[in-house]
Amino acid sequence: MSVSIDKLIISTPYLVPSEHWHYDRGTRSFSRKAGRRDAGYVVATKNSKSFDDPGVFVPIELVNQIRIRVDSWREAGYPGVTGITKRLLEYWVDSETRADKRFFFCQMEAIETLIWLTEAPDSDKIGINIPSDGGNFNRWCSKMATGTGKTVVMSMIISWQVLNKVTYKQDTRYSKNILMVAPGLTVKSRLQVLDPNNVDNYYEEFNIVPPTMMEQLRQGKVKIVNWHMLAWDDQASLDEKVEKGQLRSVDKRRRMEVSDEVYLKQVLEEMSGASNIIVINDEAHHAWRLPTESKVKGLKKEDLEEATIWINGLDRINNSRGILRCFDLSATPFVPSGKQAAEEALFSWIVSDFGLNDAIESGLVKTPRVVVRDDSKELDQQLKSKLYHIYGDEEVKDDLNRKDETAELPGLLKTAYLLLGKDWLETRKSWEELGHKVPPVMITVANTTYTASRINKAFLQNDIWVKELCEPDGLLQIDSSILNKADEILESGGSIEDIADADKNDELEDDAPVKKVSKKDQALLLRAKVNTVGKEGKPGEKLQNIISVGMLSEGWDARTVTHIMGLRAFSSQLLCEQVVGRGLRRVSYDVGEDGLFVPEYVNIFGVPFTFLPHEGGEDGPPPPPPSPKTRIEPIPEKIEHEIAFPNVVRIDIIYKPVLELKFEDIDNLYLDSKDTITEAVLGGIIEGKSSVAALTEIELRSFAEQHRQQTIVFRSAVTILNELGRNDWKGDKNIFLAQLIDIIEQFLMSDKLVIKDADFALDPLKKKILLIVNMTRIIKHIWYKINVHNAEGRELIFDRERPILTSSNMPTWYTSKQNEAFEKTHVSFIVGDSNWEIIEARTMQSSQFVKSFIKNDHLGLVIWYQWQGIPTRYFPDYLIKLKNGKYMVLEVKGKDDAKQQEKRKALDLWIRAVNEDQGFGEWCWDVSFDPEDLTEILLKHSC
Repeated sequence: MSVSIDKLIISTPYLVPSEHWHYDRGTRSFSRKAGRRDAGYVVATKNSKSFDDPGVFVPIELVNQIRIRVDSWREAGYPGVTGITKRLLEYWVDSETRADKRFFFCQMEAIETLIWLTEAPDSDKIGINIPSDGGNFNRWCSKMATGTGKTVVMSMIISWQVLNKVTYKQDTRYSKNILMVAPGLTVKSRLQVLDPNNVDNYYEEFNIVPPTMMEQLRQGKVKIVNWHMLAWDDQASLDEKVEKGQLRSVDKRRRMEVSDEVYLKQVLEEMSGASNIIVINDEAHHAWRLPTESKVKGLKKEDLEEATIWINGLDRINNSRGILRCFDLSATPFVPSGKQAAEEALFSWIVSDFGLNDAIESGLVKTPRVVVRDDSKELDQQLKSKLYHIYGDEEVKDDLNRKDETAELPGLLKTAYLLLGKDWLETRKSWEELGHKVPPVMITVANTTYTASRINKAFLQNDIWVKELCEPDGLLQIDSSILNKADEILESGGSIEDIADADKNDELEDDAPVKKVSKKDQALLLRAKVNTVGKEGKPGEKLQNIISVGMLSEGWDARTVTHIMGLRAFSSQLLCEQVVGRGLRRVSYDVGEDGLFVPEYVNIFGVPFTFLPHEGGEDGPPPPPPSPKTRIEPIPEKIEHEIAFPNVVRIDIIYKPVLELKFEDIDNLYLDSKDTITEAVLGGIIEGKSSVAALTEIELRSFAEQHRQQTIVFRSAVTILNELGRNDWKGDKNIFLAQLIDIIEQFLMSDKLVIKDADFALDPLKKKILLIVNMTRIIKHIWYKINVHNAEGRELIFDRERPILTSSNMPTWYTSKQNEAFEKTHVSFIVGDSNWEIIEARTMQSSQFVKSFIKNDHLGLVIWYQWQGIPTRYFPDYLIKLKNGKYMVLEVKGKDDAKQQEKRKALDLWIRAVNEDQGFGEWCWDVSFDPEDLTEILLKHSC
């Protein structure tokens, strides 16, 4: 029977789950079902791209078989185990010893499974066959959700192995030599607690072994390395390459044929003489073998390099010394194989599984909540709020892919930050009331460094209305390149503690000279801050608003994350889980009156937690196209018809000292409440689906009551002024701001601003809310007219990587559309979206005024313009080089409307700015409304 989910936490984390929330994919409803959830994962229904896709459940059969046998073995009292193992197992569950440090069921099950595979009678394991990863050493993977205590399990593995080997020296099932491989220096630093010889270690903190056995445990050797150390360079050759400038970072090491002994001493140091080593891979999803005939779609070069170095390094250690067993731990052990989301994408050697749904239901992690609905009527066909996957909005996606670090954020994103920020502020206030010394943290996962810089700028300039989030001390944009620099310094022997302590203790007098901080110290300080987010008395304690692009690979984890903004493409459910994983760690483990953990939440905008394919494409090369297609590419022999053009990302305006604006020239701006989001409702996630559990509502009524109309006007003017901060204008800044305020006030009071919903138009508070969330549209609407009427000059800002594009840059592409070959064009064929475009091309080919022409298709000429206050791009149809030396941009349009007129205004500004630059020749533009008018247009511009 389907029920309404009132709470997601229904199990104690200390016992095997006795029930779970079951999602019926036929009725698409939840029910509370007795028994434990089967091990498995969900993938998208084949060919489905729907956000409402219920998905297909894929069981992990090996895990489900092993679970049954381990349960029986546990109930029977662990038959077959050694005396040391029996003592450890009993110690780990002893109620008196564990009064305040009980192990979670998922931790016990993970270690019990590994012990069962090693020590249980062979008769118990008949039919259990663990597949290989394709290499020559065995790997067993424990799959555990983020925040469920993998490091504790690692300490259990080490204790079990070392103590058995020290006691039973001839038993070949065990080793006292442990190699820990970490996915980054930050994780490596955290894993130092696994060395029993360290003062701060987990064995004593979590009472992993009886105090009387600590000396025996210290007879083992635990070597903890970053995966970079597995590269095949010796240190001398590496230093030489760095000195010569051949390598700029440790990440760029290359394989060298050095002797095995030199390699082993480099990696294992004092443990290099040992044999039959135990390897533990933390975050093991970074260590995989690339299938030989597979082409992995979308795989980053650095990810492939990491996986190759990691696994090849282990192969070399195994070939020289032998790896007794490799234990993998990961929350998301998937191989990016290039296949569809299917079982093959998952590590086939997984032996135990405690996934995200289990962790949520047992309260081990925060409950993720995503947007269930908002009050806008403008929803997509799947009835999902735009806040659910912000980047999925086409206009936002286009805008966030601009290579412009200074552009203002799109209106929908500002609204999202306002709503999520307001909810974050309420959380901060409640934390302060409870006595928390560190603030909650909101993180943003951005698609590019350009977007990250734009967001950082918006907060620094207070363009986001939640001023507390704009505090500079609490704001951090993470630069991955600087973090990499810090990691290089640390790996070469530098210390992060020195700069961290200096930053904390160095208090200058007010009149003391400002110290110049070196790039090295800046890098180390950034790493220190990232490593200590949410830790009292540390460099990162004040951080509350973090913006990053490479958050999944930067090696940091914070328990204080409460809000997540996802602003990137999410091609898989796995990626959604990895991003959300940054905010799943609990702050506390308080138990409520019902004996279950008190829920903690992480509220999420922009991460579409639903079922999508894990990877695209098929194994091996892509199949041939279903029908013959024409190849479009530049022809080297026709280089004389090459056309070059500036690759402009924006145009800066130099303004007149006195602003003028004729209101009769301004078009009406229509605001409609059904197109505007003013509140959102979030619901908890279970089985990958949003539910009505843990509902929370974010609304702006109280927020609007705190702000006067004049505040809205002033903030709008300041936003424009900040955008103009990169430009030059004559006159006093304050006078300029006063003029902007006057213009905006006049506009807001004029009949040019039309509120279509009478309820909002007549209610002052509702009207104020509408103005707040539509501020970006209002600003852009006015701003465009200011640009048109008040420009004294314009400056082109180019793409830094490719400031000039030419027809030679066009990539090879294929089409089944109609096409035709022409002599006067640089490319093989001109492709027409209509017969009309081909007719126009024939006219250009035969015209006495045309030297060369090309269709702007895959060419890269883009013009940005404003449409209803939203930055939008369009691609003009043709570029023409006339015989008189002029360049023409030609639009081919059969109809005219307001949107086309806005495009042409932007094109006119682009042409004016290019001509004022004087570095690209003389340019002009025109529009052909009929095939018969092109000859006259060409004549007009040739005179």
